[in-house]
Amino acid sequence: MRDLPRHLAELSIVLWVGGMWMLGYVVVPALFKLLPDRMLAGRIAGELFTLLALIGIVCALYLLLFQLQRFGRAALQRTAFRVAAAMLLLVLIGQFALQPILADLKAQVTPLDVMASPLAAQFKTWHAVSSIVFLVQSLLGIWLVLAKRNP
Repeated sequence: MRDLPRHLAELSIVLWVGGMWMLGYVVVPALFKLLPDRMLAGRIAGELFTLLALIGIVCALYLLLFQLQRFGRAALQRTAFRVAAAMLLLVLIGQFALQPILADLKAQVTPLDVMASPLAAQFKTWHAVSSIVFLVQSLLGIWLVLAKRNP
């Protein structure tokens, strides 16, 4: 039982990082390939990314608190702590800065598909920024997995 917090930290890493890679690079591309309605695929993907962001926030907070409890102020110097903190920051940026911009652009042209609207170029730009943020977060996730020997 005394290893339970460490095991929960490891499970948090697996859940969060595995979820990012599965959703971002397997599920969402499959949605856009298999569903004939791109707007529906986008809505489903958006909901799934929101759920993943909430999972990421919870996992990141647990990982950071676990490290602070285990290592005290020295946790701030640990790579795993810094990577988890950076990933949390990226999740927060994606969910609370970038996603509202994308949602607003979609809402401005509803019921049209944003990609067939005059706002398509803006949407593509912000979507690209969001995708880059997610990619960086995913790559940091690999680093976190590899550093999990010392969570």
